Amino acid sequence: MTFRPKFVTFDCYGTLTNFDMAGAARRVYGGALDEAEMAAFNKSFSAYRLDEILGAWKPYGEVIHNAVARSCRKHGIAFRAQDAQRIYEEVPSWGPHADVPAGLARVARDIPLVILSNAMKSQIMANVDKLGAPFHLVLTAEETGSYKPRMHGFEYMLDTLGCGPEDITHVSSSFRYDLMTAYDLGIKSKVWVNRGHEPANPFYDYTEIRDISGLPAVFGL
Repeated sequence: MTFRPKFVTFDCYGTLTNFDMAGAARRVYGGALDEAEMAAFNKSFSAYRLDEILGAWKPYGEVIHNAVARSCRKHGIAFRAQDAQRIYEEVPSWGPHADVPAGLARVARDIPLVILSNAMKSQIMANVDKLGAPFHLVLTAEETGSYKPRMHGFEYMLDTLGCGPEDITHVSSSFRYDLMTAYDLGIKSKVWVNRGHEPANPFYDYTEIRDISGLPAVFGL
């Protein structure tokens, strides 16, 4: 029997919104770095962003500032605060992956949609407004007081929705930020959107889809 959750919950950046932090960094530093150097910089930038969110919550602008500074230091590049700010300020301009609006809109006709995002309230609605479907609730790390992959944000979301882990399906393109934590919290219904930035890991017991166009079929829609 096809599981029909009370809510479908989503990661936003990367899963729904085309997360272009690497492109933003390239637009700042690409003129000074060759392709191999730029790729190495962005690998560090990604790793430092994750490291920066594992402690106490701080504004996402500080996360980006610190991650850029640490990447510059590692790769011998002069750091300027205005460069980090320029990267951060790109975030609200990002739109959805092309497959997102139609698939989301189809699911939204039957099941309420929720976002749990490592975002600031001042930025995320500009991205959500581009997704092409109504959302029952949009929660940010700023509101929950912690970033994924920490558990608190998921617990806050479930408490806010008034439901348990057995009542939702969580959808993400990331194991490290979302699906590993969802597994640990007992969220049985999980969907991995294989956008190619992490390898498959069947241990975490999920349904795999290529993109959001495949999501309605997961619920028999």
